[in-house]
Amino acid sequence: MTQSVAESSPDLHVSAGFGAGPDGDVEAKSPRQLFWRRFKQDKLAFAGAVVIILMIAGALTAPFWAHLFHHPVNTQFRDRTNIYGVPLGPTGTFLFGSDQLGRDLFVRVLYGAQVSLKVAFLATGIEVFVGVVAGLVAGYIGGKMDTVVSRFMDLVLSIPFLLLGIALAVSLSPGPSASQWLVVAIIAFFGWPYIARIVRGQVLSLRESQFVEAARSLGAGNTWIMYREILPNLIAVVLTYATLIIPVNIIGEATLSFLGVGIKEPTPSWGNMLAQATNFASQGFAWWFITFPGLALFITVLAFNLLGDGLRDALDPRTGR
Repeated sequence: MTQSVAESSPDLHVSAGFGAGPDGDVEAKSPRQLFWRRFKQDKLAFAGAVVIILMIAGALTAPFWAHLFHHPVNTQFRDRTNIYGVPLGPTGTFLFGSDQLGRDLFVRVLYGAQVSLKVAFLATGIEVFVGVVAGLVAGYIGGKMDTVVSRFMDLVLSIPFLLLGIALAVSLSPGPSASQWLVVAIIAFFGWPYIARIVRGQVLSLRESQFVEAARSLGAGNTWIMYREILPNLIAVVLTYATLIIPVNIIGEATLSFLGVGIKEPTPSWGNMLAQATNFASQGFAWWFITFPGLALFITVLAFNLLGDGLRDALDPRTGR
């Protein structure tokens, strides 16, 4: 009896999305199942995802912890400072110690996670939207449109990031609430060209594909082809890159806040807490003041980088996992 192609070619099971079931039967695997299988095999990426979930949960539950310990985020406790304004160390009640004003550092680190993650997610969302639209239009339309968009991207990337941030912060002097939106705008303004360049490069190769030619021959317009034919093929690339730029945006917010031109007091931010802590860490005491905000920043950035690397490998069928 003649064998089927699948039976005579076991290697075809992997390339075609088939796998052996519990009883040895061949079962089809969807792209989602293949992605999940590859992602679970990457232990570091999976650990990064767990850390990110825990950090987001801590940020969302910050008011709960403040209420549990009876330590509002900006309340100053006189018994946690001395006449020199020196912060006091961790105890059973103040888990991370206190800052120079007697405020609970554990609660402020959690509220700082709220600010840092909110700024990073908002800035990333704006970058992705603007970058995808600009890259799609420039790559597919081409010609003068491509030239104008590309030159504007070069112009944006030539502007010093910190110089513009300092100039805007000094000239506008925003309050604590408005400073968050200013930081989001600055980060997003400098971030979208990177996504636009990646999307443009992908579109340049996809616009000559057979499925695009088929849609064009059937009378589909440019808008339909860009957003219904090409865009779905860019989701994996955009998702991976967005995951990788979130930690960059977190560092960007922390840098601006550390320099005093980002999130303003009394709103807690990992950046402005580290700036305050350096005044005491340089003198050899109050190690907790710089350690806990610094660890929160380091662990969060590392977790997002590990997750981004794992998503890139899991979404790339050439990894062979």
